[in-house]
Amino acid sequence: MQLGVSLEPPRWPAGAGGTVLQTAVRAEQLRFDYLLMSDHVLASEGGATLDPLVVLSAVAGATGRIRLATSILALPYRHPLIVAQQAASLDVISGGRFALGVGTGWNPEEFAALGLEPRHRGARTDEALTVLRALWSGEPVHHRGRFTTLDGVRPATTPRAKGGPEVWIGGQSDAALRRALRFGDGWHGGVSTAAQVHEARGRLAALGEEVGRDAGELKLSSVCFLVPPGFEPEVPLPGAPLGGPGASRAQLLDALGELGAAGLSMVSLWMPFGALRLVEAMEWVAAELLEPLRPVKVIEG
Repeated sequence: MQLGVSLEPPRWPAGAGGTVLQTAVRAEQLRFDYLLMSDHVLASEGGATLDPLVVLSAVAGATGRIRLATSILALPYRHPLIVAQQAASLDVISGGRFALGVGTGWNPEEFAALGLEPRHRGARTDEALTVLRALWSGEPVHHRGRFTTLDGVRPATTPRAKGGPEVWIGGQSDAALRRALRFGDGWHGGVSTAAQVHEARGRLAALGEEVGRDAGELKLSSVCFLVPPGFEPEVPLPGAPLGGPGASRAQLLDALGELGAAGLSMVSLWMPFGALRLVEAMEWVAAELLEPLRPVKVIEG
């Protein structure tokens, strides 16, 4: 199982450009597998919330190995032609290291600010995913849908691989799981225990029979909230912590091992710290959790 880290402390301080890239480079040095960023378009207290596609593009240029993903891009906020162009560009710039994690969005204030109806978010997302796949095919796209009309359109940038970057679908509802089966290369959830992973896999298997897709084809990943031992959260956790409240190193290792055994291929760690403390927490995770989870290579002869 791979480990990622959310490149998103509670908020970045003003003028944090250099700090963001330094944090990303340090994550690569520490041998994390993924850097991930979520998506917000309205201001909130505490500092800057940076655009994920802009930041990950800069990170792609500053790093050479670590993989990048949105976790999660609110797809209804953007025209699918723009997303197709941005994602293909990031796929090219990163050398194929980018995965587009998408969801329907949830914040009614953001929908209102963008002039969008929240009740249309599922339909918009489904149509946008259909259009994205068509735009990445390399063929001119003719599409007349409820929200998007294209007449022989071909995006300016062709993705590195035919079919485009990997697409992960976020969400816990049956509609989200169906969407992952219909459109996704992976499902990106919010589960933090082996029991929750097994429950999600069971639902995916049942829904896969309904939509005609083998659920075993999907990569499964999740966001987990982590407070390393000896660290004090700077903001409240949005959900239950990995390993339970006050989990020890041994309990965290057990929890991650159980998640991997249950079927997760990647866990993205969201840690409730500001920029400087985030690096310290990453260093603890790398030394105490990441290294013990790496398989030992046996060289014969």
